[in-house]
Amino acid sequence: MAEAHGGRARRVWQDASVSAVVAGAVAVVVSFAGPLTVVVQAAHAGGLDEAHLSSWVWAIAVGSGVTGFVLSLRYRAPIVAAWSTPGAALLVTQLDEVPYATAIGAYLAAAALTVLVGATGWFDALMRRVPAAVVSAVLAGILLRFGLDAFRALESGPAVAGVMLAGYVVCQRVAPRYAIAAPLAAAVAVAGLTGTLSLGDTRLSLAAPVFTAPAWPGEALVSLTLPLFLVTMSAQNAPGVGALKAAGYAVPSGPLVRETGVASVVLAPFGAHALNLGAITAAICAGPDAHEDRARRYVAGLSCGVLYVAVGLCGATVAGLFAALPRELISAAAGVALLGALSGSISGAFAEADNRTAAIVAFLTTASGLTLWGLGAAFWGLIFGMSCRVILRKSERNENSGAGRSSQDLERRRE
Repeated sequence: MAEAHGGRARRVWQDASVSAVVAGAVAVVVSFAGPLTVVVQAAHAGGLDEAHLSSWVWAIAVGSGVTGFVLSLRYRAPIVAAWSTPGAALLVTQLDEVPYATAIGAYLAAAALTVLVGATGWFDALMRRVPAAVVSAVLAGILLRFGLDAFRALESGPAVAGVMLAGYVVCQRVAPRYAIAAPLAAAVAVAGLTGTLSLGDTRLSLAAPVFTAPAWPGEALVSLTLPLFLVTMSAQNAPGVGALKAAGYAVPSGPLVRETGVASVVLAPFGAHALNLGAITAAICAGPDAHEDRARRYVAGLSCGVLYVAVGLCGATVAGLFAALPRELISAAAGVALLGALSGSISGAFAEADNRTAAIVAFLTTASGLTLWGLGAAFWGLIFGMSCRVILRKSERNENSGAGRSSQDLERRRE
């Protein structure tokens, strides 16, 4: 056993390269620069104190790091775990209405569903059965407010929000990989120069995980669990598997999804809303910039995992730093971080003409913020959208069947 571990360590050392380690570091910067601002917004929406936010950061960062490290080492592939950014976006709209303990219960239920579809091999089948257009429309409805808030931030914070938005566009042209991190750094500098950055109480300290016992009231649990599960599956895990396969890694999707679900179950009581496979970060670590030899790029996944854990252990400091940022900067950064997901989900929702009615119903229902019988807008967006799709598909089948019968009758008359 010891010899096996020693041999594995020697192989990792031999396969290690500066480019792979740097790729892992870039993936961590990308993860924390944009998506974490969405988590901070969700914590603000739920009225969480700094201790709970610190625990949340600790849980998602350490959970992502350990999961990605173990999977990268096991499969010799640059597998990056991450937290669900669309899931955090959903929480921004829900945590002001759902008690935090109930949200923890929803996290656990969604994680249990993730383990189930991963362990049974239902993941691929589920992604085929659930209408992709409707799920994309619901995701677009969830994300819409973030895009709008990014531009609304120009009213009260034109300097920081303007730098964030303009910097994003410029970097998309000259340095796409740093299109979030570079503008965020520039906006923070502007906030410091304009006196809106308050770092007075920020200090280096380790995170102290805070356990929250879950609560299980039915309506709120259903309202949050199903949308959280589906947006994480469709917007995170499916693209994450796709990114690895596109890079030439024949990894089994079921076990990977299962392991992220297990990690989510363990860490949900400490604030981890959903852990999943990374897509953009996986593309960074699996690309040729990590290493020209595909077989050695798994080191980028190991590097990313180690750095995730290191940052997560300092969750209190990270939470303090984000608490010191002006809200306009957080709104702009969160909106910019989600622009790609928003545009992609809108494209996916309305790409096919046959699904556009169901998609627009799902999109508008979700964006409306509707609440009925204690169930939130994302839940009703899924229900209304899928109902429309079923009804319209039945109408199309009936029309086609009628047309077919008419053609047969006409042929008989001619005969």
